[in-house]
Amino acid sequence: MGLDLIERRASYVGGALALILAAIISPHLFKNTWVTDTAKPSAKNTCAAGYHLVNKVCTYTHLTHPSDWIIQFLEIFILGVGLFIFARLSKRAGVAVLSLLLGLALGVVGLPFLFLGGWLVIRALRLQKYGSASFVGSSKAAREAADQRRAEKRSGAPRAKRNEIDVESTLLKPPAPSKRYTPKQRPRRR
Repeated sequence: MGLDLIERRASYVGGALALILAAIISPHLFKNTWVTDTAKPSAKNTCAAGYHLVNKVCTYTHLTHPSDWIIQFLEIFILGVGLFIFARLSKRAGVAVLSLLLGLALGVVGLPFLFLGGWLVIRALRLQKYGSASFVGSSKAAREAADQRRAEKRSGAPRAKRNEIDVESTLLKPPAPSKRYTPKQRPRRR
């Protein structure tokens, strides 16, 4: 089964969020930009080499070239477009994998994508096991299965095992040896 309406809308929102993040990064692709990194000062209010103490925070400002941002921009843009494409095609696995990849690649900013991918994976597992992706449908199916097992236990009828093997299938003859690949055997001594 493909994505349902709620999953598809959530996938479109995830794709839109990825494209917004790509748009935020895009100004860095056209010019050199100044980036400020911050760190906590030591116990003596001193900073590491290159950092300056400003308002009790160590700051380090450096110039970045557009090539520093291109890989992250392309990653976000391509995965965001992929989210839209897989949502349009209603492919749950594609949306889940791309959103998990994007979430892992972006770190803290990628938490919404991790939640989206994890939510889709959980719904897919519930759909596979119970036939319904919703909490209500899966818990109803689990409850019915538990009631059925209890009823079988009370009746005393032996339950059929999942991996029962027929006696006939175990007694099948092995295939005849191949003349081409099987070496000739010496006769046994008596």
